[in-house]
Amino acid sequence: MNAKSVRFRRRSVLFLIPIALLLAVAAWTWWAEGHPREERRLRVLVHDRLDAWFPQAMAPVDGWHGLIPRIQVIQDGSEPVPPRILLVHGLDEPGDIWDDLIPVLGANGFEVWEFRYPNDQGVDRSTDLLAAHWPELPSDRPVVLIGHSMGGLIIRDFVTRWRSPVGAPARVEGAAVRGVILVGTPNQGSEWARLRIWLELRDHLAAGPERRFSLFAGLRDGTGEAKIDLRPGSAFLDDLNARPWPESIPVRLIGGLLTEPPELMVASLEAIPAELGSTDLARDVAPDIAEVLEDWWSSLGEGLGDGVVPLPSLRFPGAPPPLLVRASHRGMLARLFPSDPEPEAIPHIVAILEEWSGR
Repeated sequence: MNAKSVRFRRRSVLFLIPIALLLAVAAWTWWAEGHPREERRLRVLVHDRLDAWFPQAMAPVDGWHGLIPRIQVIQDGSEPVPPRILLVHGLDEPGDIWDDLIPVLGANGFEVWEFRYPNDQGVDRSTDLLAAHWPELPSDRPVVLIGHSMGGLIIRDFVTRWRSPVGAPARVEGAAVRGVILVGTPNQGSEWARLRIWLELRDHLAAGPERRFSLFAGLRDGTGEAKIDLRPGSAFLDDLNARPWPESIPVRLIGGLLTEPPELMVASLEAIPAELGSTDLARDVAPDIAEVLEDWWSSLGEGLGDGVVPLPSLRFPGAPPPLLVRASHRGMLARLFPSDPEPEAIPHIVAILEEWSGR
């Protein structure tokens, strides 16, 4: 065999390798889309095997995960003691979602803690981790749980399965739950969970220096079980939404709405009768144009929601209708640029907390 033939074969092999990889990915995607339960079981199996083979590298006890005190307040007894606040982030969150809310809570006299967890593992496992840490919270006052996105599902799972299950005794002791605020929580699921790989990259590229990095950094957060739990109609969501919410614990929902009719579009449509030179048309038709436009835009907004969670997905049995703000999924709580105005959900959260504090 001459050198030319050898080079040709090597090039052929190099050409076929990426094609084979693409075919393997396509086959896996096709199978996984039709078998979510089996895919989840396989991912859990891989996660368990990694835990058994590499316990130190996979351990979440690394200074990043667990209960983290963010603002501690010493009460002098001159005012009613407000509830303690526990924040629970969502899927593939690099850690800055609370940076705008925490200072505001501190300025209003609230003690603030944060729960961090391996956020790609199954939601039920993250809930179990919260239950394991719950006794570490001081029990001298009740706790208000605030969850963003998937963090709200962990809170619901914790309340209804561990701390206050309806018709059953509590499975974990510790501080009482005063109330729950869910911000942008996909209670009926979100199709965006299918893009988990890109969220995972954002998580680890944007994470702070205190996080422990290694070849296991992504796997330590989980093997993607959470994205299956977040899909509409998942077994996890069906089970969660079948559980009744305890009447003794108030819950508030806050959702984002990205869309509103652009002013230029409204002005252009309303100007049509004037352009045609008909005062009758302006009087009779212009209001109808505005109404039709508003109805159409509202229907578009419901499906889009905050860009990640559509408005119908915010609701769950036993909860009041959501309070809506004009913001994106993260923009409800976090500024994109330091010069941006205060995120719109923050004053509503403070108002709810003040109400529950009796102040």
